[in-house]
Amino acid sequence: MDRAVSVVAFGGGHGLHASLSALGLLVDELVVDDLTAVVTVADNGGSSGRLRGEFGVLPPGDLRMALAALCGRNEWGVTWSRVLQHRFAGEGEMRDHVVGNLLIVGLWELLGDHVDALDYVGRLLGASGRVLPMALVPMDITADVRGLVPGDPDALTSVRGQVEVATADGVIESITLVPPDPPAAPEALKAIEAADWVVLGPGSWFTSVIPHLMIPALRKALVSTDAKVLVVLNLVAEAGETPGFGPADHLRVLAEHAPDLRIHTVLADQDLGPEALTELEQLVAEYGAQLVVDDVADAPGSPRHDPAKLAAAYSRIVSGG
Repeated sequence: MDRAVSVVAFGGGHGLHASLSALGLLVDELVVDDLTAVVTVADNGGSSGRLRGEFGVLPPGDLRMALAALCGRNEWGVTWSRVLQHRFAGEGEMRDHVVGNLLIVGLWELLGDHVDALDYVGRLLGASGRVLPMALVPMDITADVRGLVPGDPDALTSVRGQVEVATADGVIESITLVPPDPPAAPEALKAIEAADWVVLGPGSWFTSVIPHLMIPALRKALVSTDAKVLVVLNLVAEAGETPGFGPADHLRVLAEHAPDLRIHTVLADQDLGPEALTELEQLVAEYGAQLVVDDVADAPGSPRHDPAKLAAAYSRIVSGG
């Protein structure tokens, strides 16, 4: 690689936090010179859900986590990351609200612009990249779920809401968004157009990763981009969303929801059994992509990626890609 690259990372929650923590290290190492996070805004639970319901704003929680991941690694950045993530205790109305959520919503009210407000928070934190919402209106995820009707295991039930979908006790067949064509952030579309690499995942597959591909403008941008698309697979199945899923299953449902997406590279952890590895190799080959198997887990069997290991894998991929 003869120059630093531009990266746009998609997702939400803890998965995107791990990915951005890794990519932030590559900004420090001058491997990445332009980093943008595009974040899911469909959460309807916890502090985010309460603020969304009371003020009619985007749910701020996943945006806050992305900003915290990009905080500088000096004393200033580490301190502000802790402040941003601080959750109030006590028994009153403020219980479980998060400082960063309140800060973001306050700036939205003062400035009247979602992106400007997030940029202000990023500057306060000394963030190593930019954080954008995937859409400019709050939305709901609706899923067709199989296995919720007693006596009829093949019947499909419509489940609405991020929390409800994530905890559905069945098999998710497909998802859609309400509204179906929300306005994408123009800055996100520009970032995709200028990117060298696009990173999808890891994260909650049906509620944090795939929703980006359900927004028509974002999907069009991702399908037509010249950037190389890197899919980072989850380490384990997630109860509620992907029970029983192996690595190939994650890739398969992503392709089912966006068959026109051209995938360049798929990254999986090395802790795969021979059968799972063979299945994944065959599927990746069918999609005309390349498979990278690397040590990226926090520990064997862990559901979480290790940011330093993930950064090393990202560096090898973008340098050789």
